[in-house]
Amino acid sequence: MNKRPRPEPVQVVKQRRDSVLRALIDGVPYVQFMGIGFERRGDELTGTMPFKEELIGNPLLPALHGGATAAFLEVTAIITLSWAFIWEDMESGALDVSDVDNVTLPRLPKTIDFTVDYLRSGLPRDAYARATINRSGRRYASVHVEGWQDHRDRMFAQATGHFVMPQRRD
Repeated sequence: MNKRPRPEPVQVVKQRRDSVLRALIDGVPYVQFMGIGFERRGDELTGTMPFKEELIGNPLLPALHGGATAAFLEVTAIITLSWAFIWEDMESGALDVSDVDNVTLPRLPKTIDFTVDYLRSGLPRDAYARATINRSGRRYASVHVEGWQDHRDRMFAQATGHFVMPQRRD
């Protein structure tokens, strides 16, 4: 009789996935500088950019700086692409994440172009973003990102980006 090995407890799997995501985010100093965080639900990420006075570009309105908005959307796109890349390898067993402190994560995708549509002024409050991968191949990926503040249906910015993907290790 061949017994199937017992699956890992869900909390162990969740902790390992969260640790790998933390290692990915901690590996990008600009993410810490901007104060950007990520919430994970399964394989889906939502970027969060807590409000800071330094992010205000026009103090008369006040409105978020366009550069901070663009950076937030681009970081969300890159981390989402990287997470999808890592997720595939992590879940298939191709990436050994048993020792998260010593795992070698793949390089980040490189931006080819990134176009931002500013739909309304970003208010002085927390911002959220979610990226959708339109196409991801071995060399190239296309991503759409939506940013909102109070209500998911009222975007303040959206962006489309194209990226060169890192080569998989053999």
